[in-house]
Amino acid sequence: MTSLRGGVRVDKDDIRIEANGEIDQLNALLGIVRSNFPESNSHHEFLVVIQRELMTVMSHVATPDGEVNPKPLHTTELTSKMENLIANAAPPVHFVVPGATELSSFLHLARAQARRAERRLWTLNRVHPVKSGILEFMNRLSDYLFLLALENE
Repeated sequence: MTSLRGGVRVDKDDIRIEANGEIDQLNALLGIVRSNFPESNSHHEFLVVIQRELMTVMSHVATPDGEVNPKPLHTTELTSKMENLIANAAPPVHFVVPGATELSSFLHLARAQARRAERRLWTLNRVHPVKSGILEFMNRLSDYLFLLALENE
């Protein structure tokens, strides 16, 4: 057994715990990715913001049904920023095979993990409603990571 926010006890394989485990793994991968960008790089700064938001998302996922989480979500603003970056990026001109550089490989791994976390959130959403902003944020995050991988080949 483990605890949700507020001390509610659930099984270790509760879908909320599973979803948070996938998000936690994504956050760790983003730490590896971020460590490969200079601190002055705008992506480095944005990745820190994304990582902090993932922690807030995890808090919301771990909040039992019927309870209010006081931590504000910024998923809508972050999703908009990612959509702008995606819209202004050049589309891929070839089939993408991960492995061109170490950084792009880590970005592809983080992208795949973002997709896995998104799938777990959709599974969770069937039983415990997830705020739609979280689901949209996770979807755009994987697209953003894909574009970063292309930029860093």
